[in-house]
Amino acid sequence: MSDYIDLRGHQVYSYEWENNGEAVVLLHGGLSQTSHWDYILIPALEDNFHIFAYDRTAQGFTADRPGSLHFEFQTKEAISYLEDAVKEPAHLIGYSDGGIIALMVAIQRPELVKSIVVIGANYHYSAPLSDFAEAFVSEQDQAEYNLTSPDEPHTLLEKIVRMNEIWKTEPDISLSDIASIQCPVLVMAGDDDVIKHDHTISLYEALPLGQLAIIPGTSHGLVKEKPALMLANIMQFLEDLTYPQTRQPIRRISNQPE
Repeated sequence: MSDYIDLRGHQVYSYEWENNGEAVVLLHGGLSQTSHWDYILIPALEDNFHIFAYDRTAQGFTADRPGSLHFEFQTKEAISYLEDAVKEPAHLIGYSDGGIIALMVAIQRPELVKSIVVIGANYHYSAPLSDFAEAFVSEQDQAEYNLTSPDEPHTLLEKIVRMNEIWKTEPDISLSDIASIQCPVLVMAGDDDVIKHDHTISLYEALPLGQLAIIPGTSHGLVKEKPALMLANIMQFLEDLTYPQTRQPIRRISNQPE
């Protein structure tokens, strides 16, 4: 089921797949929308979980608002969605910007989060290996935007310009805040991801209950490049959230749960 919901005075396009299982919320990438990746995840999740998703403000079917592309705005929106639409603690699966938002929600409102999967996410704006390309809109992207967005067609280019500027200074999450996250977190990235490997590893190592999966032969687009391998890792993680007890712990010696 998909339709607009009133989220504290703003019409947000929301999705829900009925099931009596635990709640899972999908958080799409930046300047993207739910329909760009739900078809990959839903078949694996829908039998065991109650899945929710929404197009964040200014993206997909949801109209723009002032300041909407900043991460603090999007984090507050995610918290509102969890409180008003999901109405229970949830597992969060976030891709790229969606992963950043998932981490920020867990820091600010830990009682709303059961576990997190972050895919190609960073906690600091210095992480990308390359500069952001000059704002450009392809014919295909413009055509999709014209069909889905409630905003005027010319605003797509404007949003890309805005987002490129935001990515230069956001996010800026401290490792001490990352270390405060007490739920299980699976950190995923491609072996040729745009996010620096040492940044991804530092994110994993700061998490008290972190796990790390580098997907071989993939880039930042690993969700579509190796979906079966990605899903195998996600499902194994969600099916057993207990802290890993390995034969030769090295990095986990210093962050064993009490």
